[in-house]
Amino acid sequence: MPTHKAETTWTGGKDGSGEFSTESGTVEGTFTFPTRFEDEPGSNPEDLIGAAHSGCFSMQLTAFLEGEGYAPTSLHTAADVHLDPADGGGFEISRIDLTLDADVPDIDEETFAELAQRAKENCPVSKALAGPEITLSATLA
Repeated sequence: MPTHKAETTWTGGKDGSGEFSTESGTVEGTFTFPTRFEDEPGSNPEDLIGAAHSGCFSMQLTAFLEGEGYAPTSLHTAADVHLDPADGGGFEISRIDLTLDADVPDIDEETFAELAQRAKENCPVSKALAGPEITLSATLA
């Protein structure tokens, strides 16, 4: 399986900004402290996590539905990522609310609910957000 890469270069202090990009070049932008902690328009890490989580969940659910013989017409998943103050200082992502609106012909409510729950528990981003090993290699110039 491939390894995917993203990177950010931060310039300046809290009044500075970070430029981020992905290896594919299809996702790139900037974020600042005001776009993350205030209401200033722009990107922030939580937006990117929400996009990744909603996309991963939708893809996993599609695979589970098709594996059971259902052909989804559409899945619309929203991810509300809650950034809150953490005990002891700093911030934490305290919760992610996934909201799904689906059009799946010929499926009963019980099967749909079971497959959706299974997708939430098994999509790689859900698993990653549950606490993967994170390694660090740091070099001071």
